[in-house]
Amino acid sequence: MTSPWPFSMWGMDVIGPISPKASNGHRFIFVVIDYFTKWVEAASYANVTKSAVSKFLKKEIICRYRMPERIISDNALNLNNSTIADVCSQFGIKHHNSSPYRPKMNGAVEAANKNIKKIIGKMTETYKDWHEKLPFALYAYRTSVRTSTGATPFSLVYGMEAVLPIEVEVPSLQVLSEIKLDEAEWIQVRYDQLNLIEEKRLRAIRHGQMYQKRMMRAYDKKIRPREFKEGDLVLKKILPIQKDFRGKWMPNWEGPYVVKEAFSGGALILTEMDGKSLPNPVNSDSVKKYYA
Repeated sequence: MTSPWPFSMWGMDVIGPISPKASNGHRFIFVVIDYFTKWVEAASYANVTKSAVSKFLKKEIICRYRMPERIISDNALNLNNSTIADVCSQFGIKHHNSSPYRPKMNGAVEAANKNIKKIIGKMTETYKDWHEKLPFALYAYRTSVRTSTGATPFSLVYGMEAVLPIEVEVPSLQVLSEIKLDEAEWIQVRYDQLNLIEEKRLRAIRHGQMYQKRMMRAYDKKIRPREFKEGDLVLKKILPIQKDFRGKWMPNWEGPYVVKEAFSGGALILTEMDGKSLPNPVNSDSVKKYYA
């Protein structure tokens, strides 16, 4: 999924429960990412409650950046509830849930989660101090070039690169050049940087479009698309999160189901054999034809 401009669309997800829990009792990290700049905000919690998510969105996103046009979340109970709906309704934000059978719809935040976990894992010393390392992990993520944009999230938000801690100890060219500037010259340099920020963002859009085309070509070479039509009998893949007392002996597929509607993007609306519709759409990647 792509966003037309900074801070117009955010993805949300939760990392956890994390074991061992932090020394302050926190077990979860609530993560949100701006789909355009890949800027990440996150906070740790003992439990990700409806109230915590609502306060985070109001304080850290709406009041700090701008009113988003839409928010994408997965189907976790704490991210798919009336509280989120109330916040979105109050501010006129569209709330969408990614299909549980298509987590790539919220792929930006999934990728951010993996990177944040890697960074924290390398920084922790006692494995219970990970909550203290979270701000530094976010800083590292924001100041690293993202493959999908060809730029750092920091530069796409502020129009300039961040001064890294190592650049203070061993002055970089950026630091040395800024030291020589008087106040008026520094203001002019910053003004020029801000004038160029839209050009940087347009370059990020073009880079992102080219990156997506490359990824699609690579995907199409490996994957043969599955085509379904109304009335087809299919089996649906069982998600790992679905509990089954049979453990590893549980089957991989369930059904059969009937395809009620098939959309061009690959989403399917399925019904039971008695005509009762399933509550959520599924993607064709997680469905295969059933032959009686």
